[in-house]
Amino acid sequence: MKTALITGATSGIGAACAHLFAAKGYNLILVGRREERLKESGRHLEDKYAVEVKCIVADVRDFENLSYALETLPVQWKKVNVLINNAGLSQGLDPIHRGEIGDWDTMIDTNIKGLLYSTKIVSNWMVAERSGHIINIGSIAGKEVYPNGNVYCATKHAVDALSKSMRIDLLTYGIKVTAIHPGMVETEFSKVRFKGDEGRAKKVYDGVDPLMADDIADAIWYVVSRPAHVNINDMLIMPTAQATGTIIKRD
Repeated sequence: MKTALITGATSGIGAACAHLFAAKGYNLILVGRREERLKESGRHLEDKYAVEVKCIVADVRDFENLSYALETLPVQWKKVNVLINNAGLSQGLDPIHRGEIGDWDTMIDTNIKGLLYSTKIVSNWMVAERSGHIINIGSIAGKEVYPNGNVYCATKHAVDALSKSMRIDLLTYGIKVTAIHPGMVETEFSKVRFKGDEGRAKKVYDGVDPLMADDIADAIWYVVSRPAHVNINDMLIMPTAQATGTIIKRD
């Protein structure tokens, strides 16, 4: 039986991937910060799909904690076939001169360093097996920039560049690397960006039929399920109502 490790697994795209991969028979290592929700999800997936689930309560920004939690797993759990680097967020929507340093640090530490930390650990396991597939969740913000998106866009451009570099570095070990870049997806993303302001977050999706987390999970499964000789390097996924990061048709 294969194993998938998913970061940011307690909600949104991460949770959708956990359900889909469990339904496909994968054992799961779920990494998240919200312990109660994480463990509840793990129990539900084990009961529903008869798979094994390891729940790792950790913040991807804390390398020592994350490394200890993963490296102390039993050896059979280190044969990870798929790593989904999903943990990521946006904080604030301010022009560069009004940006908050704390927001910048949170985005850089989560979206770039957190992705690097989980990859550093798991890629070594994959190198030892000379196989594996790393999925990095980017964004339309990694393909273009938009007003007041400055640092968030920069972090997702970094994800795009890191995905290309990983693909080169890991090529000789038979490890695939794919970057998935969603446009507007209705998850907790906007609520987190606006620091819990639900009214402001809901306005983001007014008059639009956005992507849902399950849509992205389906795309990730498609990528992972290709034959061994096929790798999808890069996938940009948009709702029909969205042409670019800022050009959106609203009803």
